[in-house]
Amino acid sequence: MKIAIYSRGGETLQQADLFMLLQELAKQKITCAIHGEFFEQIKGLLPDAENYTTFSDSSEMDETFECVISLGGDGTLLDTVTLIRDKNIPVLGINFGRLGFLATIGKDELRNTVRALKDHTYVVDKRSLIHMDADIPLFGETPYALNEFAIHKRDTSSMIKIHTYLNGEFLNTYWADGLIVSTPTGSTGYSLSCNGPVLFPDSASFIITPVAPHNLNVRPIVVPDNNIISFEVEGRTDQFICALDSRREIVNKDVQLAVKKENFTISLVRLNENSFLQTLRSKLSWGLDKRN
Repeated sequence: MKIAIYSRGGETLQQADLFMLLQELAKQKITCAIHGEFFEQIKGLLPDAENYTTFSDSSEMDETFECVISLGGDGTLLDTVTLIRDKNIPVLGINFGRLGFLATIGKDELRNTVRALKDHTYVVDKRSLIHMDADIPLFGETPYALNEFAIHKRDTSSMIKIHTYLNGEFLNTYWADGLIVSTPTGSTGYSLSCNGPVLFPDSASFIITPVAPHNLNVRPIVVPDNNIISFEVEGRTDQFICALDSRREIVNKDVQLAVKKENFTISLVRLNENSFLQTLRSKLSWGLDKRN
């Protein structure tokens, strides 16, 4: 069995936890390749660094990889999604960050996780993505996101007007600081912090959520994900921010933008006992009311 390991590194990733993971992988005779930039951070700590292979980008990943382990938080997992692209390699997120809606497996579960990988006793969830089209090149070879697409005003500029259309039919003009179009997976992210609803991951929908709207009667709306959602932006400044997950570009307000469902999915690995409902209860403290 062959897997890949990706991480940003950082203070939250403890040396002891990393060693335990690598030892468990070796014990189960699982071969691993480590992302090059991360390997450069840790190779001085590894007594047998010369025994590990590395990879640098998507072109070096093929069907021989059965899984990619993402070590970090949800942001690290979102980076991993752009790394594997449409290769359909499952991603397993081990949470060394904070909240962890996507990277749901705790670092205290390392041994059980490696055994589950070896025995294939895990569940693979297919997650839909959102794809962005524009009349100028944006976001290189990865114009898609697992969580959300967002339009946002720049810094301290005035609010912007975002004319929004569904399949060419006018929906609304949002006078706001910005607008989020979220996937079901992203419903527990930025959209949730702007009062958007939580959707189950297999809901075939997008959520359109305004950011600080100026009209009190404007609320998030859920639309089927077979819609093409297009935008025209007006504002007192000539530029605004366009974002896909944690990646962002500054674009001129005359740029034409549209989003739709991506034509491939991402596979997320979870242990059998880690259901979406369990994640909601543990991360949002649901069901812990003392009156229950």
